[in-house]
Amino acid sequence: MEFVNTLIKNLPTFGEALIMTLELAAVSILLALVLGIIFGLFTVSGFKVLEFISAIYIDIIRGTPLLVQTFIIYYGLAQSLKPWGFSWSDIGGPFTAGVVALSLNAGAYMAEIIRGGIQSVDKGQMEAARSLGLPYFKAMRRVILPQAFLTMLPSMINQFIITLKDTSLISIIGIRELTQNGKIIAANAASMVMSVWLVVALFYLVICTILAKFAKIVERKIAYGRK
Repeated sequence: MEFVNTLIKNLPTFGEALIMTLELAAVSILLALVLGIIFGLFTVSGFKVLEFISAIYIDIIRGTPLLVQTFIIYYGLAQSLKPWGFSWSDIGGPFTAGVVALSLNAGAYMAEIIRGGIQSVDKGQMEAARSLGLPYFKAMRRVILPQAFLTMLPSMINQFIITLKDTSLISIIGIRELTQNGKIIAANAASMVMSVWLVVALFYLVICTILAKFAKIVERKIAYGRK
C-alpha cells in the first residue's frame, strides 16, 4: 500500500523526471550517432592520421568512467574557460553539460558499432563503388552505410538503453531526471525510502524492457530478411 501511495502522490514529479530522462537520452544518442559516424569512418578510412585521432578519442572515453567525464566537462571545463567568459548557465546549464557528457561517452561506443557494421559489408561492395568512380566517402554514404545500418540497428538500440540508464549518473550535476527526483523525494520522506527507490527502479525497468524487446524484434526481422 505504501508503494502505491508513494507512486500516486509523486506521480506528477515522476512524470516530469521521466520526460527529462528521455529527452537527455534521446538528444544525447542522436549527437552520439553523429560522432559515431564521424569516428567510425575515421577508423576504417585507411588514413593513419584519422585512425590515430579516432583511436585516441575512443580509448580515452572507453578508458575513463562517465562520472569522471561529467565532472571534467561540467566543473573542470567551466573553470578552465571562465577567464574567456564561458559559463554553462549561458547555454542551457546542467542539461547542456549532461548532453555533452553523454554524447561524448556514447559516441565512442557508437563509433565501434559503426566500425563493426561497416566491416560486416562485403569488401567487394566498396571496390565496385570505387570502380564506378565514386569517391571514398561518397561510396560510404551511398553504398556501404545503408547496407551496414540494418546490421547496426539492434546494437544502436542497445546503446540507447545503456545511455538512458547512464542518465542516472548525470543527476550528480543537479538535473532532475528520474534518479535525482528519487533523491529529492526520499530526502523529504525518510520513512518511504524503499518505496521511492522501488518506484524509480520500476520506471527504468519498464522503459528498458520495452526497448530491449524492440531490439530483439528488429534483430529477428533482420535475420529473417537475410534468409
